[in-house]
Amino acid sequence: MRLAVMQTPETIRDDFDRLATLPDSGWNHNRHYHARLLSRVPRRCGEALDAGCGTGELTRLLAARCARVTGVDLSPRMVAEARNRSAGLANVDYAVADFMTAPLPTGGYDCVASVAVLHHLGLADALRRLGELLRPGGVLLVLDLRQSGPLVSDLGALAVSLALGARHNGRLREPRAVRDAWEAHCRTDRFPSMAEVREACARELPGAEVCRLLFWRYTLVWRKP
Repeated sequence: MRLAVMQTPETIRDDFDRLATLPDSGWNHNRHYHARLLSRVPRRCGEALDAGCGTGELTRLLAARCARVTGVDLSPRMVAEARNRSAGLANVDYAVADFMTAPLPTGGYDCVASVAVLHHLGLADALRRLGELLRPGGVLLVLDLRQSGPLVSDLGALAVSLALGARHNGRLREPRAVRDAWEAHCRTDRFPSMAEVREACARELPGAEVCRLLFWRYTLVWRKP
């Protein structure tokens, strides 16, 4: 089991500033599941929030389904890259901010989404905060990382991952510089078990749908009463 390492907003910001300008990786584990999240975006979605938007990939996908999308991220370099990649989209805004503490409108969003962010935070606190930002009837969509295991499942996931990487990206592995950057990033991460995710949801988001996924991920979908 990976030991927890204390992360502050400043260390998270600096880490993602370093990652912001890595070359686009093509197919990856998060992108593999984007369609799964997008299928649960509410119809006639007005305001949406991408919490921890990174370079804005999910923000732009949400913009095709929502009247307006706001992406927030701690990393100035990530937000600058997101703005560059989103040029021409009139219904997208970005802000350099910590969604845990920024003065975002309570109950202000029809959809709140977050990809690969919550494992950097206290899970229960983050779920509570994201739930508060939804208006009644709004939907929370989370894709995040989980603990690995069991071994047979991990080996199967690795084999499928290599095959899909070769098919979509034309190579089995990322370039060495990209792998090194992400390996350094992951040394500070601690991924929750599925039991921990379900326990946090039972406390903070009763009725949430939690699904364990193949590529060391899980999804969480919750509609606010």
